[in-house]
Amino acid sequence: MESLAQLEALCERLYNSQDSAERAHAENTLKCFSANTDYISQCQYILDNASTPYALMLASSSLLKQVTEHTLSLQLRLDIRNYIITYLAKRGHELQPYVIGSLVQLLCRVTKFGWFDDDRFRDAVKDSTNFLIQASPEHVSIGLKILNQLVSEMNQPNPGLPSTHHRRVACSFRDQNLYQVFQISLTSLQQLKSDVGSRLQELALSLALKCLSYDFVGTSIDESSEEFGTVQVSSSWKPVLEDPSTLQIFFDYYAITKPPLSKEALECLVRLASVRRSLFSNDAARSKFLAHLMTGCKEILQAGQGLADHDNYHEYCRLLGRFRVNYQLSELVNVEGYSDWIRLVAEFTLKSLQSWQWASSSVYYLLGLWSRLVTSVPYLKADAPSLLDEFVPKISEGFITSRFDSVQATAQDDLSENPLDNVELLQDQLDCFPHLCRSQYERSSLFIINIVEPILQLYTESAQRQISDKNELAIIEAKLAWIVHIVAAILKIKQCSSSSDSQEAIDAELSARVLRIINVTDSGLHSQRYGELSKQRLDQAILTFFQHFRKSYVGDQAMHSSKQLYVRLSELLGLNDHLQALNVIVGKIATNLKCYAESEEVIDHTLSLFLELASGYMTGKLLMKLDTTKFIVANHTREHFPFLHEYRGSRSRTTFYYTIGWLIFMEDSPVKFKSSMDPLLQVFINLESIPDSMFRTETVKYALIGLMRDLRGIAMATTSRRTYGLLFDWLYPSHMPILLKGISHWADTPEVTTPLLKFMAEFVLNKAQRVTFDSSSPNGILLFREVSKLLVAYGSRILSMPNVADIYAYKYKGIWIALTVLSRALAGNYVNFGVFELYGDRALADALGIALKMTLSVPLADILAYRKLTKAYYAFLEVLFNSHIIYMLNLDLNTFMHIVGSLESGLKGLDTSISTQAASAVDNLAAFYFNNITIAEAPTSPAAVNLARHIAECPTLFPEVRIFSAYHYVYSN
Repeated sequence: MESLAQLEALCERLYNSQDSAERAHAENTLKCFSANTDYISQCQYILDNASTPYALMLASSSLLKQVTEHTLSLQLRLDIRNYIITYLAKRGHELQPYVIGSLVQLLCRVTKFGWFDDDRFRDAVKDSTNFLIQASPEHVSIGLKILNQLVSEMNQPNPGLPSTHHRRVACSFRDQNLYQVFQISLTSLQQLKSDVGSRLQELALSLALKCLSYDFVGTSIDESSEEFGTVQVSSSWKPVLEDPSTLQIFFDYYAITKPPLSKEALECLVRLASVRRSLFSNDAARSKFLAHLMTGCKEILQAGQGLADHDNYHEYCRLLGRFRVNYQLSELVNVEGYSDWIRLVAEFTLKSLQSWQWASSSVYYLLGLWSRLVTSVPYLKADAPSLLDEFVPKISEGFITSRFDSVQATAQDDLSENPLDNVELLQDQLDCFPHLCRSQYERSSLFIINIVEPILQLYTESAQRQISDKNELAIIEAKLAWIVHIVAAILKIKQCSSSSDSQEAIDAELSARVLRIINVTDSGLHSQRYGELSKQRLDQAILTFFQHFRKSYVGDQAMHSSKQLYVRLSELLGLNDHLQALNVIVGKIATNLKCYAESEEVIDHTLSLFLELASGYMTGKLLMKLDTTKFIVANHTREHFPFLHEYRGSRSRTTFYYTIGWLIFMEDSPVKFKSSMDPLLQVFINLESIPDSMFRTETVKYALIGLMRDLRGIAMATTSRRTYGLLFDWLYPSHMPILLKGISHWADTPEVTTPLLKFMAEFVLNKAQRVTFDSSSPNGILLFREVSKLLVAYGSRILSMPNVADIYAYKYKGIWIALTVLSRALAGNYVNFGVFELYGDRALADALGIALKMTLSVPLADILAYRKLTKAYYAFLEVLFNSHIIYMLNLDLNTFMHIVGSLESGLKGLDTSISTQAASAVDNLAAFYFNNITIAEAPTSPAAVNLARHIAECPTLFPEVRIFSAYHYVYSN
């Protein structure tokens, strides 16, 4: 670098240039400042002498990277810390905000990393207060920025710092400094109260929120989630939280500020409302805190201030929602002013329901509050009235009415999102709402029945017409879909509570209406409308209803507790028992599988229900008594079920055949198994008859994909030695060659190789000890030989193919599945691997060799970048070092060093499953070293000699691995 001016010009190009090539050149030229520790002094020179903010930014960000990624001496880190504090004090007022932010982050990072190395690092809070007592607002701003960043830095893990060390630092900071920082934030808020809308107010409020959002107990809260548990503040915080001025300052800031500051004030209140109950000195102190909280919320509702802003509105709903989590109904009703509060909250809830499009994501918290309140009524012993009987029915009816309003609105506006399509939001709301209905079930059910009857009448009449208004039909079906979802949700909570006979009779009334809807939806004109979205939504709702109806009244747990329901259903519809109800469900499943060839969502939902039924012990037995089920098991072909013909739905085939497998294996009948496998046998016969020259056609491709997905489903259903033996004998030896032929001809096509390898991974998996052969049987060895041939055929071809842009889909995915196949086969405990070497069979050596070549073909950085590949790689290494360590020790030095070095990377990872596998591999290697070299007089076996040679040639190979392994052991135990 010839001059500072040249560097400044490069920095400007790095941060400002629109030319990507120019930016890349600048980045490549300047990366030495962050990569080489010799450039630390030059970064300081740049900070002292550069005139452009871009050069200052480069120096600061480079130092941050140096501190994070390199092990610097203690004195150097202290020098950096002291230099930054002095630099900010002298020049902070003239720096750009982004430069200050970078320098503050550097200061906090070096503070955290050196927290236990020297007491001077722990003076960060004291140093920041020196900025706060200065007269200039710029220095106060820097002090608040340091504290904000310090709390954030301490609260989140960092790359390069083990998670256990992070937690020790975080806990130390929590115990020694966090309370003091929170007090500083409160003092600052009081002092800045008149400085409305200033940047300092924003920083002080942000600091208070960061303190209250701290991970006090190491639960690693997902910050992207809006849900969190109780705030577990330390006992030392008791005086400040019991002080009324603490709550009041945030209510005051909500009143005097505008968004987004007012939203942050509400966020602070949400967290204060979530403080653990045991913190308070006694019940009186907690009641006083609750009364203050309720009064503040009531005043916001009375004034309506700020609630026109969506973010404020949403945060306020969250605040109300916290009352359901941290306080009991008995406490609420005894607070003075409860009646006004509950009335205002009810009015606010009704308005929110009416504003469904604007407040859809906020309603969840309100419904959650009312749900918690009504479920607490049976435990209410206080004399004070809860007033819930007055408001809850209105809210229940308001919810249903608002859903119908949403139907009308979305029908008129094609651009608005249909609430029925937002599965998560729908689930959240319907999880809370049924408790409101069941609290006054007779009134709620009567309201639902009165609403649904005229709509059902219109729907029935429209089925008889040849032509109907599509928009009118879509509105009717959407309203029916809402009703079905609501009834399904009501039945769902029956599983969690004991229902009386009267409630069962009402369940029957509501269920009868849904079953009548089902009769209509597949009849007349409607039987020709499976491609229409509104009908698909209705059928999705019906499937959800069946799932909950099954668990409540047809499932294994409900066989002896549903007498009243079937008495009433018999009167209404002629359904007398479980078997007849199950027949209705299976009939709908069969209809969907026949008619919804092009709707993946409906097919997947249908198959999920079918699998639930088949995998239940009693329902599975009952299913096999039904003619519809027998037809499905005997005729699982594309002629009867067109969705099997759709390639885009081929993933569903695995679930379908998993279910078919469950049903086939319900009966201990080899004859039944073979007859049920006839459709698959025909596919094998067709493929086997195709000559090699014709094997690369689209017809063969899709036949192979479908067949492999089908077989994987059947293999997943084999859960015992008997059922696995049926499948093994059916496949081996007659049909195994088609797998080898398929992988050989289609190795360059992941669409084929992925399902084929996944089937093999399932087939060799010894779950529940299902892969167990007689002591005189060679089947375990024969199975492994097939695995070896398959892997060699795939690996030898994939390694010779060039890399492409999407290398994961093209190569890495197949490699990790192949490694999984081999790992499962090696760890299955059904093969005596010594036989291969004894008889000169190269199956084992070839499989290990090709697997190792595949792993070495992938850069370690790529292995660590793709999670599934990472897991498969370390699982493979764990098996090798556990059962085939001799093979590993006989590798050449470079390969051995690469593998051991990769174990170190695994030990450093944050994923405990991966670090545990890496630690297990190191443990096996260390045990071998100890047993064969350390305590032995001299290495005698060739493997021990090789290990001794590896260590002699590379003495630095093991120290770091041993350190990380010991570190992992200490903190995992």
